[in-house]
Amino acid sequence: MIVTHALTKRYGRTVAVDAVGLEVREGDRYGFLGPNGSGKTTLVRMLLGLVYATAGEIEVLGKPVPKRVAEVLPEVGALVEGPAAYPHLSGRRNLALLDAAGRGGGRRTRRRRIDEALDQVGLGGVDQRPVKAYSLGMRQRLGLAGALLRRPRLLILDEPTNGLDPQGIKEIRELLVELNAGGTTVFLSSHLLAEVEQLCTRVGVVDRGRLVLEEDLATLRAATGRVLVGTPDAAAAAAVLDGQLEARDGDRLVIRHDDPAALNVLLVEAGVRVTSIHAEQRTLEQVVLDVTGPGSDRFGAAG
Repeated sequence: MIVTHALTKRYGRTVAVDAVGLEVREGDRYGFLGPNGSGKTTLVRMLLGLVYATAGEIEVLGKPVPKRVAEVLPEVGALVEGPAAYPHLSGRRNLALLDAAGRGGGRRTRRRRIDEALDQVGLGGVDQRPVKAYSLGMRQRLGLAGALLRRPRLLILDEPTNGLDPQGIKEIRELLVELNAGGTTVFLSSHLLAEVEQLCTRVGVVDRGRLVLEEDLATLRAATGRVLVGTPDAAAAAAVLDGQLEARDGDRLVIRHDDPAALNVLLVEAGVRVTSIHAEQRTLEQVVLDVTGPGSDRFGAAG
């Protein structure tokens, strides 16, 4: 769905995107992550033909961009750097103008498609108030509705839950999972690591313009070979484990073992009470912090 080869963007001496090779497969829910200033939005804009690359190649839906971007865009829904709208017009009127400016669909089905898109993002009951009276969360929902008007094969979203409350974030997550199950590939950049962890099946991480990681989330979060155990008999458990104990914090133990069930049997048979036990997994936050440096918006004394 999206493939880039050595994709590079320079602004004078500044390299915003540095030889990035992405692969977003059909059916992915792909989370694009990185610190502030890492080049995420610049890359997203290049995928849509809004910014031209300095070097490298882009294919979206099997077609080169920007050369054939006009053929690609009717099958792509996008929300980049916040929703754009005429503030004095209603949400429905804005969507009608957006639809009329695009390709495909047609006037006969326009009203139905607008109503369906608004229903999908939780704005089905919106009145005729102008967009300037919308909250930030409502504007974000309206932008997402615009991305869904043409029932796209590919959704490209930049911070799609910006401005939403926790319930709104949950609703959008569920919508994206539903769309993906119906055949829409989802590519989104986000700073919300916990949200990406719940939503995405595959992630790419950029740092200072370079792609430093691209992998299935399940692979990244595979078991570490350690088991976390809760027990009021921590000292007795340590004696039983014969050097496998790696860390202890009160009644919480970190044990080097690859089978929680077998470990549980061992402890219980030794008379150790076990209140909780599960395999340790790396969080997405740990993964991202391991492969990225300090954010570009941080300034400190040189060491």
